[in-house]
Amino acid sequence: MKIDKIQALRGPNIWSVQRKKLIQMRLDLEEMEQFPTNKIEGFRERIEAMFPTMIEHRCSEGTRGGFFSRIERGTWMGHVIEHIALEIQTLAGMETGFGRTRETKTPGIYNVVFSYTEENVGMFAAESAVAIAEALIAGTDYDLEADIQKMREIRERVRLGPSTGSIVEEAVARDIPWIRLGTNSLVQLGYGINQMRFQATITCKTSSIAVDIACNKEQTKKMLDAASIPVANGGICVDEEDLDEVIRKIGYPIVLKPLDGNHGKGASINVKNREDAVEGLAYAKKYSHRVIVEKFITGYDFRVLVIDNKLVAAAKREPAHVKGDGKIPSNN
Repeated sequence: MKIDKIQALRGPNIWSVQRKKLIQMRLDLEEMEQFPTNKIEGFRERIEAMFPTMIEHRCSEGTRGGFFSRIERGTWMGHVIEHIALEIQTLAGMETGFGRTRETKTPGIYNVVFSYTEENVGMFAAESAVAIAEALIAGTDYDLEADIQKMREIRERVRLGPSTGSIVEEAVARDIPWIRLGTNSLVQLGYGINQMRFQATITCKTSSIAVDIACNKEQTKKMLDAASIPVANGGICVDEEDLDEVIRKIGYPIVLKPLDGNHGKGASINVKNREDAVEGLAYAKKYSHRVIVEKFITGYDFRVLVIDNKLVAAAKREPAHVKGDGKIPSNN
């Protein structure tokens, strides 16, 4: 068998209006066009042993075990590969369920279509499903768990961040279609004139000036202070001389972080002596030429979500930590 083409479909398509996220694979069965599953000795037993959970695949039979019944009576390998691609995604923790396999106008060449949760995982599943089918046909061993683990790793690498993911989950709950644009966290909700795009918590309605201000910690602090909103005392440093001057004004403990950094990269907190402060300055300068140094303030850290000028959610942020009694559990 040979894969001629794999592509990801995003949005309404010729296969489904409701299922917006589909993988379409053009598959040439080559010599397997002459061998439906009932002509491959032991095929049903091997696929049932590898995928016992496929008993839940109802297929066109509409009953539990319907897919295995189709294999017993005879079905073409494109149809089998469709179901394998769906099942391995499910085993990797990504629920799917929609699939279609149709022969093209060229005998032996099929369009194999199945749904996906993460696009990169779906593309991998297409190739993996073909390799698994070939192993089942030949009766050779196949490391299925390695492919499933690889799919999990791909998902972790490309999955949406917490803010973006939360918005997408709410969109799904409200039956709002969504697609991912590219490999980052840029997402589109809806289609046509009603579409909205956002990335993390920034939407297409967020002004460019607002983003510039929020990304500039120095400017943000000045504007907050001008509005009589308390901010931590501190200053901007580019070298150790500046650092010493700021520390003389505010004292220890301090926090150092890149002026235009994000996600906590390059930050050092609760610094209590000059040696650590100089080290923290060098660390922050890996991410930004200018470093902001502030008084370290203890308290709670909250992230709030504001929509239409209204506070709609708040989350208390806590660092990862472990609680225990300091004793190593015995093996008994």
